[in-house]
Amino acid sequence: MKTLTIILTLFLSLPVLAQVPEQAEDISPLLIGETIPDAILLDPNGNQVSVNSLIKNKPTVLVFYRGGWCPYCNNQLSALGESEQEIMDLGYQIIAVSPDHVESLQPTIEGERLSYSVFADPKAEFIQAVGIGFKTPEKAKGYIFKKTQKEASDILPVPTVMIVDTKGKILYEYINPDYSTRLSSELLLANLIALKKTL
Repeated sequence: MKTLTIILTLFLSLPVLAQVPEQAEDISPLLIGETIPDAILLDPNGNQVSVNSLIKNKPTVLVFYRGGWCPYCNNQLSALGESEQEIMDLGYQIIAVSPDHVESLQPTIEGERLSYSVFADPKAEFIQAVGIGFKTPEKAKGYIFKKTQKEASDILPVPTVMIVDTKGKILYEYINPDYSTRLSSELLLANLIALKKTL
């Protein structure tokens, strides 16, 4: 009996590995009021950077996109770039994260003429920790390889925009499993203005 108790105790103390959802509609994201976890991301030069170090000085518009191969994502990134000065004038910064290969970051930055920070989460560990990852469909993997000549990540994020404070607390989020529908710059700016009064 004592041995059984020890075995059960050891079993129950093991971390529970979350199952990655098959469908975008089945994700379980962190909610407004919760705090995003720290994680290690890679910058365009392959340098490791912690999420906490990126957000500690300014409230942040945190954007999760599928990859530079996605035209909807590129349109969104470009629109954010056009609104960047207004966002900065309100006291925020923009950080974009995808499961892209590091080598794919610079072409995205140059192609969309971005001046804000873009990072890779190649194993989608941060994406999973935030609860927005799902298994990359096989059809999508073929499309991604055709567009990039690189193997696709096994996990994609549901396109997401979060506004977080300098402690990582989620103040606002927009998450839509329909990847063709993105948060408009107008609605984002309206929320940034409203939240600025509470920061």
